[in-house]
Amino acid sequence: MKQLLFLLALLAMSTSTRAQDAPLSARDSDPLEMGWMQGSPPPADKLLSAADGSFFEFPALRWSVAHMRQFLPTVDVSRGLGAPVPLAYALDGSIDAVTFMPWGADEPMTWEASLWENYTDGILVLHRGRIVYERYFAALTAEGQHAAMSVTKSLTGMMAATLAAEGILDPSEPVTAYVPELEGSAFGEATVREVMDMTTALDYSEDYADPNAEVWQYAVASNPLPQPAGYTGPVGTLSYLQTLEPHGEPGRVFAYKTPNADALGWIVKRASGKSVADLLSERAWSRLGMEQSAYFQVDAQGTPVAGGGFSAGLRDMGRFGELVRNEGMWRGEQVLPRLAIADIRQGGSKEAFAASDHPALPGWSYRNMWWITHNEQGAFAARGVHGQTIYIDPTAEMVIVRFASHPVAGNAANDATSLPAYHAIAEYLMAQDEE
Repeated sequence: MKQLLFLLALLAMSTSTRAQDAPLSARDSDPLEMGWMQGSPPPADKLLSAADGSFFEFPALRWSVAHMRQFLPTVDVSRGLGAPVPLAYALDGSIDAVTFMPWGADEPMTWEASLWENYTDGILVLHRGRIVYERYFAALTAEGQHAAMSVTKSLTGMMAATLAAEGILDPSEPVTAYVPELEGSAFGEATVREVMDMTTALDYSEDYADPNAEVWQYAVASNPLPQPAGYTGPVGTLSYLQTLEPHGEPGRVFAYKTPNADALGWIVKRASGKSVADLLSERAWSRLGMEQSAYFQVDAQGTPVAGGGFSAGLRDMGRFGELVRNEGMWRGEQVLPRLAIADIRQGGSKEAFAASDHPALPGWSYRNMWWITHNEQGAFAARGVHGQTIYIDPTAEMVIVRFASHPVAGNAANDATSLPAYHAIAEYLMAQDEE
């Protein structure tokens, strides 16, 4: 699936199509070597723009994902005014050589080879809170920020789970208890829990190969730039949500649809009085000794895109992942409620997930906008469409954060060489602990 970053969705079709035509490799599509946006001004063939969508076409997207706020309006997620708190290092030079068997493959692959295979822009592995592996590729640097895509949904879900754990938000309540404006829409028949777990029944398609899919209407409404001449549809993400029609019965089937995350962002705002950007800063980003403020893209009404508009630095995402791995504890302080993390780790309905369109992920579930593997190590993850992830393995005491810019808009394109790689690193680290 591909999440909406406003008009970015308008480019998803071309991105997917290009993938069928053997896109350039990660090495051959290096954005610095290709010279995107270099020069004063850049030459016409290297100039990227949000207005014409060129900034999110592959291979140009490999530069843009590390420079999103140069193209679209944003709002900060403040890190606060305190000094950054450094992470400890214990780099392990043997990790590159760790091997694993990709799904459906006959030959093993090394960890390092998988990074190139999956168009990795930045990768961080933490073990027991120490950085054991860190690399940057393409246009991302240690000082830079990268689009998290649908990892954003998991941050929004974490804020909702936090409010629920504190009794500020009641997941059993109907959506309309918090957002009466959604009465009459598909959300008017759903509970907050069904929004959090994406088991609402929306007549909405994110099939980017279908020019008539609702995702295109959503993209136009969410566009922060001026609407086309003669446009009479909804303006802004929240206005669009009110137009969605129901299809089916809520609570039965997991269906990964971005409007759920933006609806949850609206619910969070009503319950807490704060936008997801401000709440994330207050509850986490300003309390972990982050190195940089993060940011959300906003729509034409200034609403943060709760379904896919977040960008942050790699190590700061590692800090957040480590906070979650430690059940909300950070340096002796309970920053997020332990109950919120426990609720995520328990998972959602396996039956609802099995009824969805994810046959490559048997036994998984979805809870509070996090993906739960239910494997023997209890791993769970936040996942973004071009390969972004926060992958947490509690048993291995491991957090992996990856930023990527895979040309195919869908995790199915990289799961076969990503998920088994993460598991192999977890096993390697646990084996090191035993020595």
